[in-house]
Amino acid sequence: MLCEAVVNGKLPSCKARNDPVENGLATAERPVWQFDNPVKILFGAGALGEVAGIIGGRHYCLVTYDEPYFRTLSQRVAEGAGQPAVIIDTIRPNPDFITLSDQCARFADLVTTDCVILALGGGSVIDAAKVFASAGRGFEPVRRFLETKRGESELSAFPIIAVPTTAGTGSEVTSWATVWDTKGQQKYSLARPELYPSHAVIDPALMLGMSRELTISTGLDALSHALESIWNRNANAVSTNHAVFAASELIGSLPRLVDDLTDASLRARVARAALFAGLAFSNTKTALAHSVSYPITLKYGIPHGLACSFSLPMVMASVLGTDEDCDHSLRRIFGDDLDTGVDRLENFLVNLGVSTNPVDYGVEGEEWRALIDTALAGQRGQNFIGSHARIMQCFVSRGSKSVVQSDL
Repeated sequence: MLCEAVVNGKLPSCKARNDPVENGLATAERPVWQFDNPVKILFGAGALGEVAGIIGGRHYCLVTYDEPYFRTLSQRVAEGAGQPAVIIDTIRPNPDFITLSDQCARFADLVTTDCVILALGGGSVIDAAKVFASAGRGFEPVRRFLETKRGESELSAFPIIAVPTTAGTGSEVTSWATVWDTKGQQKYSLARPELYPSHAVIDPALMLGMSRELTISTGLDALSHALESIWNRNANAVSTNHAVFAASELIGSLPRLVDDLTDASLRARVARAALFAGLAFSNTKTALAHSVSYPITLKYGIPHGLACSFSLPMVMASVLGTDEDCDHSLRRIFGDDLDTGVDRLENFLVNLGVSTNPVDYGVEGEEWRALIDTALAGQRGQNFIGSHARIMQCFVSRGSKSVVQSDL
């Protein structure tokens, strides 16, 4: 990539070069790859009715929200499965060390060894359920494992049935949970193969009541999952196929759904796209845009879906020309002219009311540069196929463009 300076009053741009040496990474023969996901998926309107059969008479712990809508859904499940043995309905967005400590103590006190966990709610509910599945001895062993990566043998493993009520998390088909230490300003990933849910039950009808803001935020989280699994060192042919489908569907369907939140067909399309994005990054994990997002959510309280998506045009601009497979996949989504594709992605976000300027999220100047440096060095940042020099050039270039445009 060559990022041009402002010349004669013109805005800077980031143009792709075709020289793989200049790009920093030439496409090489990919090593042997594999795709694996053990989750049994049930999808379709009315799928919630299948949950009682999956529980199959076992004791179950219900993890959900203490809200009227979720009490109604819980009662529908209980009509076929019986009342839950344990209910934890104090879940809040972004499961945190402090709240999880009390919740895990309750879980450990009441759960029986033959229990299955039913996670009925959004990503925070499913992530919390994964923490509980590991917390048969309380939260301290989980905390120790998160902070030191030692003591996994002390963690428990309970089966999980995930019923997402938002379209975006992907947690219903992954083996990790995002855990936040707000006080310590740290984000952790609880990752264990045992945390793959046994079943993911996706019923788009459950999502018809989602607000506009939640629809946008969760949909953009799914789009970020899809694109981040393409410009990823762990990408493979199956994950990329899932990602291309997911991104194409989301770009085509999400704006239409935002204009008509009660359209059941569009809800189903967005829910299906989010599922495929989840399958994609279940094998690759995320990359730079997510790594950038975590401190922004922790420090400024920006919802995760916005924090992990506003930088996508900058990231995409920086990666063009780096890898032939990546470019090919992006062309399947955005068309042959990928520079125009970057603009299309930016316009997509702006038309949803999402700024692509980091200043609008509280991040300015040197803090933005430092955040990028830290993000590139993080675990998710290291999955990114681009180079430090080029990402810095293009972040500065497109960031300058956003600043100029916002001042016009």
